[in-house]
Amino acid sequence: SWKLEGRKDGFIDLMELKLMMEKLGAPQTHLGLKNMIKEVDEDLDSKLSFREFLLIFRKAAAGELQEDSGLHALARLSEIDVSTEGVKGAKNFFEAKVRQAINEASRFEEEIKAEQEEKKKQAEELKQRKAAFKELQSNFTQ
Repeated sequence: SWKLEGRKDGFIDLMELKLMMEKLGAPQTHLGLKNMIKEVDEDLDSKLSFREFLLIFRKAAAGELQEDSGLHALARLSEIDVSTEGVKGAKNFFEAKVRQAINEASRFEEEIKAEQEEKKKQAEELKQRKAAFKELQSNFTQ
């Protein structure tokens, strides 16, 4: 029932993990968060991809997480049960985050496009006004 916010790149970084853990009611220290990421960060980019995110739940299901670790709390509190909902539940969750990202990006693009259209229209009107003014002038100078 909780969702991820933050940068829209299909990854969970330290800041997003921090917010997520706070929302789950299990706030972590900076070091704790770093350790959480380190434990499943296979490509060592200091953030979690979907695959690495899934690894948390796989490890939890296999009993490979320490009881008092942040990852254990995350797996328990987020209530994504990978064994019952399977990868699908976690994937939907992760994709919702990415989809939210894409929506926001395209909304931003639309705003820019609308702004450019508006500028074009204004430039066009200005040109017409100038032309009309010239015409008016030439009528007087004849």
